Amino acid sequence: TEALDLAGHERVLEIGTGSVYQTAVLAELCGKVFTIERLKSLSDRAMRRLDALGYYNVLARVGDGSLGWREEAPFDAILVTAAAPDVPPSLVEQLGGKGRLVLPVGDAHTQVLRKGVREETGMRWAELGGCVFVKLIGQQAWPNGS
Repeated sequence: TEALDLAGHERVLEIGTGSVYQTAVLAELCGKVFTIERLKSLSDRAMRRLDALGYYNVLARVGDGSLGWREEAPFDAILVTAAAPDVPPSLVEQLGGKGRLVLPVGDAHTQVLRKGVREETGMRWAELGGCVFVKLIGQQAWPNGS
């Protein structure tokens, strides 16, 4: 979250709503959160919690997070809370100018947290450290069941 360098007004795409804790943190730190969860039961529960807590700057959808949310792009920042074998091209395409993308990349057991920043000449990437996340399941990530 810190690596997104949020100033308070951004449109942020979160991939992996999960327990909704990270979503609530983002809702406090940016203008609007767009969150994608692949499991409908988790997404429904998350939105009920957010509503009960008074977070009204969050939009949610159920779907393949590796494909992003093209209809709402561009985003100022994208945070992926599951690991992909490589950076999903759809997410890079949905970044706005100077947009930031933070995600774990690697195999099922060893990953590195990567941060990409869109510049005029393309993406500039940095490695932020080792990590281990659950797999990002989707068309541009890990196939379901692998």
